[in-house]
Amino acid sequence: MRFCFTFRPRFSSAVKAAFLDRDGVINVDYAYVHSRENFHFIPGALEGAAELVRKGHQLIIVTNQSGIGRGKYSIDQFRELTFWLAGVFARNHAPLSAVYFCPHHPTHAFAPYLKDCDCRKPNPGMLLQAARDLNIDLTQSVLIGDKTSDIQAAKAAGLSKAVLVQSDGTKPWTECAVPHLQTKDLLAAAKLL
Repeated sequence: MRFCFTFRPRFSSAVKAAFLDRDGVINVDYAYVHSRENFHFIPGALEGAAELVRKGHQLIIVTNQSGIGRGKYSIDQFRELTFWLAGVFARNHAPLSAVYFCPHHPTHAFAPYLKDCDCRKPNPGMLLQAARDLNIDLTQSVLIGDKTSDIQAAKAAGLSKAVLVQSDGTKPWTECAVPHLQTKDLLAAAKLL
């Protein structure tokens, strides 16, 4: 089963993408963010996304959302927030091409979401599905995330670069055996690329 919201049709020729994790990269990660009331943009996130678009990247959010599988919020609540978020991005010169999400968890979810799937990062399933759906050239694409699992998914999918951000400034830099860049937030990451 494919879990995504697509905002653009398939590209006729292969394009490069900037895959963005959501919580901790775009918005403050309060855990299980699912409504506008608890969605707070990290400073520079929208500007960084617009910079990536200026540099020729299609923006695709790839986000683990086990809160759906855990029963903390519904797909409809997630959809409502996602469509609002897409509007905010578009108004800030950073239109989203798609949002892929994984509602599964291998040990802490209710059926039918209780499973070890290929889409939950660090697995590359969301990135590979986006490449098939939208004609993305993964070798020219980048992923920006805030966890080791993001970097591992980028490596497994064959992306050219991965950037680990530390937007909240409180977490120590994550040790990760996969080569990657490190910076403070999405805007700084966009300037590196």
